[in-house]
Amino acid sequence: MKIYQSLRDVPRRERTVATIGTFDGIHRGHHLIIDALTAQAGKTDGRALVITFHPHPQEVLRRTGDSVPILTTIEERIAELEKLDVDALAIVRFTPEFAAIPWRDFCDMLIREIGVGHIVMGHDHAFGKNREGNAASLRKYGEDGEMEITEIGPLIVRDEAVSSTKIRRALLGGDIVRATEFLGRNYAFTGTVIRGDGRGRSLGIPTANIRPLDETKLIPANGVYCVRLIIGDRRCSGMANIGVRPTFTDGTERTIEVNIFDFDQDIYDATVTVEFLKFVRSERKFGSGAEFMQQLELDHATCRE
Repeated sequence: MKIYQSLRDVPRRERTVATIGTFDGIHRGHHLIIDALTAQAGKTDGRALVITFHPHPQEVLRRTGDSVPILTTIEERIAELEKLDVDALAIVRFTPEFAAIPWRDFCDMLIREIGVGHIVMGHDHAFGKNREGNAASLRKYGEDGEMEITEIGPLIVRDEAVSSTKIRRALLGGDIVRATEFLGRNYAFTGTVIRGDGRGRSLGIPTANIRPLDETKLIPANGVYCVRLIIGDRRCSGMANIGVRPTFTDGTERTIEVNIFDFDQDIYDATVTVEFLKFVRSERKFGSGAEFMQQLELDHATCRE
């Protein structure tokens, strides 16, 4: 897959088939769109081009004080798209000025400068000024024969349409099962192992304290999770706690700690990836250290099982 950092860098090629969107999460619904994209490109001996936006449009256009946690960093998005037989990826820097471009002008540019003759898009996607570039308007636009449109309907899982919004909602509610079903893979984040206060080791449960590489990345709800930790080529099982540790602290600083099973190596400053496998329980304050340790032993046994 060839990666271009702007549309200006994409060489013109006739019979280019394109899809346009943020594709946050690269979830199973996105897979349907990209499968249709590559299939159409294969039929016409064309080029399958994904046009994505960075940063997330909602992050740029949001009102002050709003927060838009992302499911995939741009690096993660690239890695997932590389698995899907896409020929080329154009990363468009999303700015207020770009958002103000009328959708017709944008489509004219795709045809004229890139050679796009077919667009594959999701049923609910819209782009351009005031989000007026949707499937219906593009279909009418393409009636002159310069561009064909394929609209892909929603993917329904357990009677629900898969969407990035619903995956965010599931993760923020600790519903790892639903998020995994919608994503088609385990949700994960990458971070750096940093030094903590050493409390875990003093209690006999040493933990790796992890700081996410991207502060905009969504971290699931506070609680205890069964996880997989990827360190280089090694994949380790473990138990993670996300939260403010209310039993031992004043509950103001959120931390991510992972107790790695059967592991005793110094990994400070290492870059690791945490995959969420199962939600075990919500975070709560215990009446004593002994009560906390008793629950921790149960959590540990649950995660190992």
